[in-house]
Amino acid sequence: MGGSYPPAAAPGIDPKRDRLVIVASSLGTVFEWYDFFLYGILASLLGKLFFTTGNPTSELLFSLFAFAIGFVFRPLGAVLFGYFGDRIGRKYTFLVTISLMGGATAAIGMLPTAADIGIAAPILMLLLRTIQGLALGGEYGGAAIYVAEHAPPGKRGLHTSWIQVSVPAGFLLCLAVVLAARGAMSEADFNAWGWRLPFLASLVMLSISLYIRLKLAESPVFQAMKAAGMTASNPLLESLRHKGNIGRVLTALFGVSAGLTVVYYTSQFGTLYFLQGTARIPETQALIYLAVGAGIAAPAYVLSGWLSDKIGRKRLLLIGYAVSMVTLFPIFHLMADGANPQLAEAIRARPVTVSLPPCEYSVFAKPTTECGKAQAWLVKRGISYRKVDGAALGLTVGAERLEGFDSDAWGAAVLAAGYPDKADPASVTHWKVVLGVALMVFLSAITYGQVAAILVEMFPARIRYTSLSIPYHIGTGYFGGFLPLISQYIVVSTGDAFSGLWYTIVVTAMAFVVSAIGLRDTRGIDIAD
Repeated sequence: MGGSYPPAAAPGIDPKRDRLVIVASSLGTVFEWYDFFLYGILASLLGKLFFTTGNPTSELLFSLFAFAIGFVFRPLGAVLFGYFGDRIGRKYTFLVTISLMGGATAAIGMLPTAADIGIAAPILMLLLRTIQGLALGGEYGGAAIYVAEHAPPGKRGLHTSWIQVSVPAGFLLCLAVVLAARGAMSEADFNAWGWRLPFLASLVMLSISLYIRLKLAESPVFQAMKAAGMTASNPLLESLRHKGNIGRVLTALFGVSAGLTVVYYTSQFGTLYFLQGTARIPETQALIYLAVGAGIAAPAYVLSGWLSDKIGRKRLLLIGYAVSMVTLFPIFHLMADGANPQLAEAIRARPVTVSLPPCEYSVFAKPTTECGKAQAWLVKRGISYRKVDGAALGLTVGAERLEGFDSDAWGAAVLAAGYPDKADPASVTHWKVVLGVALMVFLSAITYGQVAAILVEMFPARIRYTSLSIPYHIGTGYFGGFLPLISQYIVVSTGDAFSGLWYTIVVTAMAFVVSAIGLRDTRGIDIAD
């Protein structure tokens, strides 16, 4: 099980080769995350097209459930492709994964909607999201390990940080393509057929990625293991039996993957849904804010990788977790003040209270009762409100009290109290919104930029692909993949537009404790050992 591999396993300094390794691995990962994020960005529209219920809130939540399904199957993909990565090699495994991802994404672009084929449409969508999840389960581990096993001593954090920055780069590319498609046609055309173009563009990206990755040689560490006859015969079984490996897997899952992913998805999808749903910013404008803010802060991923080579990976990770927990609420309030100052002022000065009699209301179904319709109306308007028990349904906003539910009367009351239906473009403080987005991306960078190096260094080379991929994709798949759904559900259930952030804070606190206890700094170890 143990032992060092032949000297050939230690990569020499070859700048040209290292550049090709980094570019090929990172570019492929950019495209793969483009494919995966595209659904999340268009979740609201896809909910209307594929999960038609007549209730905009339930359509969004069902669509977010389909988004989460891709994450559910990532751990299975990690097991499957981890086996091949440890048995057959790093290079050929991530050639297969990117082909599956690109093909499934393009297929979504050709999928008939519910209006065309009924219930078969959401079923097929879930199937394609499953394939995407399986593919992504094998991609990240292969790319991270491949780059790390080529990196010269003392630069693993810097080199692997390019894999980390490829995740927000894929998100930025996705934003750019969606915005370009929206700008090239009317909103009606985009909603009718133009949304398919960003999915079909995946075929072009797949061709580019395959062309570049086919130029790569196998990892020197894997070559040496194979030449010495030391590759794992059953990577999954050996991962479970290897001395101390279960503890490392649990630390990677609950201390590293869970924490980094909730911060990351809050910085991307949490921010997007907050700007659209609560701050009432139009979708295109919200995407532009995300693109600008992410573009400004994206270099922090590489900076974090470099810094982890200098001060240690564990220390930087714990700092990132601590800062995230303290600053999440202030950052989102900053964005709210900048995006819709009238709404922010109304929430502070004239809060909304709803008195509710015993009432059945499900966010997953079209409301039929008066109190259900009232809550659905408030959610759709993005209005924060406080619930109190009452004998009869009523709305109190400022000094005004309305009995019963009348959408026109409630609408007039909240408008008069300063709750705008949409953000006023003339009152938006753009720098506050961009700064808020950039700060969230920065938080993601200091918790994520060094993670590929951390995970590669945690596990023995012969079972590295499997041991790394499984906890990473369980952590990101479940803690992160369900974040949009859970946080939105918390908001809908409580009536507080900011309450969904508590999910991120609780998971990050758990990750801080686990990492502080179970993680050690491994920046100087020999990963060929």
